Formats: sequence, structure tokens, C-alpha cells
Amino acid sequence: MKYTKDDIKRLIEEEDVEFIRLQFTDIFGTLKNVAITASQIDRALDNQIMFDGSSIEGFARIEESDMFLYPDLDTFTIFPWRPQQGRVARLICDVYKADHTPFEGDPRYILKQQLARVKEAGYTFNVGPELEFFLFHQDENGQPTTLTHEKAGYFDLGPVDLGENARRDMVLNLQDMDFEVEASHHETAPAQHEIDFKYEEALTTADNITTFKLAVRTIAKRHGLFASFMPKPKSEYAGSGMHINMSLSKDGGGLIRHTKGMCLITNPLVNSYKRLVPGYEAPTYITWSSTNRSPMIRIPAARGEMTRIELRTPDPSANPYLVLAVCIAAGMDGIENRIAPPAEIQGNLFDLSASGREQYGVEPLPSSIDVAIEALKNDRFIQNVIGEHITKKYIQAKSDEWNTYRKQVSQWELDEYLFKI
Repeated sequence: MKYTKDDIKRLIEEEDVEFIRLQFTDIFGTLKNVAITASQIDRALDNQIMFDGSSIEGFARIEESDMFLYPDLDTFTIFPWRPQQGRVARLICDVYKADHTPFEGDPRYILKQQLARVKEAGYTFNVGPELEFFLFHQDENGQPTTLTHEKAGYFDLGPVDLGENARRDMVLNLQDMDFEVEASHHETAPAQHEIDFKYEEALTTADNITTFKLAVRTIAKRHGLFASFMPKPKSEYAGSGMHINMSLSKDGGGLIRHTKGMCLITNPLVNSYKRLVPGYEAPTYITWSSTNRSPMIRIPAARGEMTRIELRTPDPSANPYLVLAVCIAAGMDGIENRIAPPAEIQGNLFDLSASGREQYGVEPLPSSIDVAIEALKNDRFIQNVIGEHITKKYIQAKSDEWNTYRKQVSQWELDEYLFKI
């Protein structure tokens, strides 16, 4: 919805809004905010609210830490789950430096740069996400667990689906925030759910994903549950994906060429790569098909205006602004340079033998985050898309994460080795 400054000030007064959250994300997609009272709205709308960027992951050094929040007026919304009196609203913001130029480490700015390129080329980029998540119990201190009493499976309903009421409440709250929810259902694993909302222009979709995750977590908490967007919280069950349905190009050649370089962005955690293993429906090879759901890229059956690409690699821990930015750039690279995709794989990839994969020239996705780190280091194109600042900070942080993980001794190792070595 389009708003002016006067519209927002009028709504704040009419709807008894007392607090406004000025939201933005760090380079990993973690939602941050500065809360102001309604009395400060003029300063906020005039881009005068400052914050300390040195305290935000991947942002600025201590000597250049002063940053400004520039609200996007069209993102104004009132949280429906807050009190009717003294209500809380939010504005999603772009981050600017002290000299009032865009901050090159702001993921939203990176996406806007790619969208400007797409617009200049005469294209539009519409995206429809499919986000999966788990609903787990909390312990006596309100901390998350991976416990659930549920045993429901794909498309099951209540009373077997114990999260049905929470999921319905999530949908109703999202609709109150002007989401057009297309479908919701129980997913494959016990306690796993999916809510799909209508495709939108890419920037709106990225904003919606961050809002969606906040709403889901908030409503889950109200039902005494914890919503987790961790890619693979249970080793024995399928993990959670964030499939990206996009309409920009038809062949996916650019996406396939840059898949490895994109992987650290689309799958940013050590845990992400435990989802991308055979046997759990997530893609494991760099392939495409129009006939089955096992490849990394699927071309659904609809044609004409409904023709789209479904990228099945990303997971919901990823920063949606950066994911969509690299998808746009890779797609445009495929169009502009006429990159032909490899041959379509029509059979079930999970049943394809090693010799069959070799015959088709099928390459695997990165098997762990260290492989993905090296792939990004080797893909100058993707580095240029996200910029030098984010590339450097991102690779350093993820290298630190991998090195910390490698030093851990897991319970599996103790169970497997301790008694017999």
C-alpha cells in the first residue's frame, strides 16, 4: 500500500499507535529494530533517527559507526497481536551512512541495486516463497526444545495435526497485515508446517519474509510453542526449505552456472548442509527438470503467464534480501549472456546411479559450509553482486562458524568411538 508522511501520522493518531519499530536486518538477515514513541514520528519520517552500526553484525567499524534509518513509508503496518490501546506499528528502513549515502552493507540496498538493473533492462522480477518451519515445545523456563507430541505427516489435519490452531492463528494475523495467504498445511515431518503467501515484486517479498518469520514466532509463543526456522533440527526427519518461485527467465542457465557461488548465501549455516543430503527430498545435485520434484530447479507445469522457476535449494535461515539479489543477478546473467542450461534430468535423481550422474554430467551441491565458502571465494560474479563489504564480512563470519564447529566433539562421536577406541 502506498503511504505519504501525512497518511502515516494520521493512522498513528486514529489507531492509537504509541510505539513504532524502525526495522532493518544485519547481513545474515537477523531482524533488528529501534523503537520510538509516536512523539518522535516526525524525526523518523525525516530520516533523523540514528543508531550505532558498530554493534550490528557485519556493519561498521567503531570509528565510523553513526548510521541513519530511512523508513520506507509503504512498509507501515500495525501489529495485530499487540494491545488495541497503545498499539505498536513498524516501518522497514534502509540504512544510510553519516554522510547520508546508502550503506553498502545493507542487504536491502543490495537487492534494490539488482532490481534497478532488472528494471533498466525492461524486466520485472516477481517472487513467491514457500517457507517451512517447525513448532516445538518450550521447557519450563520458556526456552526452545526439539520436543513434540505430534506424529502428523504431509497434509494431515486435526486432531492428528496438533499445530493446526496455531497455524490458523498465524494465517489470520498475517491477513490482518495485508498478506494474501494462498495455502497452509502440515508438512512431511512431525511438527513441521508450511504457509505460502502470494507472489509479489522482489523487494516486497523480501520484506514479507522477514515480517512472516516475526509473526510466526510471535504467534507460536502465544500458543506456548517455539517456531524454529532452523534448516535441519531433527536428524531423522526432512529439514525445512524456503523454495523460491520466480518469474524472470525460462531456462535457469545463469542460476545453474552460479549455484555453487550462491550456496553460502542461500544456505548460510553449518546446519544447512545437513538438510542437503540424499533421502530427505531436498536437492543434492545441480540439475533442473519440468517433470519431477527431485532436482534443484523445477519448472512447474503451468505455462504462459504462470511460467516460473522454482529454486529448491534455499532454506529459511537465509537472508531473503541477499538470496533474491543473487537469484536476480544470476538469472540476468543467463539472459544477457545466453547461458544454456545442461540437459534436463527427467528421472528421479534420488534413484539415479553414480554412473548415470556421470553420464549426464551432474554435479553435486556443496556438501558442507567450508566447500560453500570456497565456492563463493571463487565466484567473482556473486562477490560483485553482494559487494566487497558484505563478501569480506560474510566469508570471515562463516569461516569462524565453521572453525568453531570443527572444534566441537559431538555426542555421536562419543557414542561411536569412546567405548571401542
